[in-house]
This record gives sequence, C-alpha cells and structure tokens, in this order.
Amino acid sequence: MKLVLVVACALIDPDGRVLIAQRPEGKALAGLWEFPGGKLEPGERPEAALIRELHEELGISVKEACLAPLTFASHAYEDFHLLMPLYICRRWEGLAISKEGQNLKWVRPSKLRDYPMPAADIPLIPHLIDLL
Repeated sequence: MKLVLVVACALIDPDGRVLIAQRPEGKALAGLWEFPGGKLEPGERPEAALIRELHEELGISVKEACLAPLTFASHAYEDFHLLMPLYICRRWEGLAISKEGQNLKWVRPSKLRDYPMPAADIPLIPHLIDLL
C-alpha cells in the first residue's frame, strides 16, 4: 500500500478559534472540512511544505519558528495509507483568505465535530480541544 505524507496546520486566532477549509467540488472528499495543508513535494521538509501550502491556499506568510508540532494522524484509506503531522500556528502575516475556491470557517475547538471531516482528521480534534 502506498504511503502518502501530508502536512496540516491548525491556525489558531487570538480568540482561540481554529481555521478549517471545505474541500471544493471536483476534489477527492469534496464538501468535507479539513485543516489547511497539503502534500509534500519530493525532497521537501514538512515545515517548508506547510509554509508553501499556507501561502498558496490562504495567502498568509508563516515563519518556521511559529510552527509547533502537536500530533499526527495515521489512517488507512482504501487506496493508500495517510501519515499527517498536525502543527499549530498562532502567528502569521496577512489575512487568511480563500485562494483556491474553498470555503473557510473559524471554529471553536469544541464545535469541530459539527463539521463533516475526512476520517484521518477526526482523531486530531481531541488534541486541539485539550490544548485550547
């Protein structure tokens, strides 16, 4: 089974809310909500990939020193196994806006379960609730 490495970030605003993004139509798992991030390019470090993805998807600039690893997901989908480190970030430059047509929402950690998410993201929620 193919191993896919994806990196994700829980952006946390000063109010203690977490940003989630809805996967747009035409993508796998369309309509589900997830933490921003994406796949690593060959030879790319997870932190560098996350900085790149957050800029591409949300138009924000993040410094590596502002990324803190929190936990990770390891989930077997039908066609591949996903390994996804989750970082938290409380400081960035710019305003998070949708640059790829995805809906965005700032959500209290206790309300994350109200949004349908990919199976790999669901076990990450308790870690965010405990943290915040």
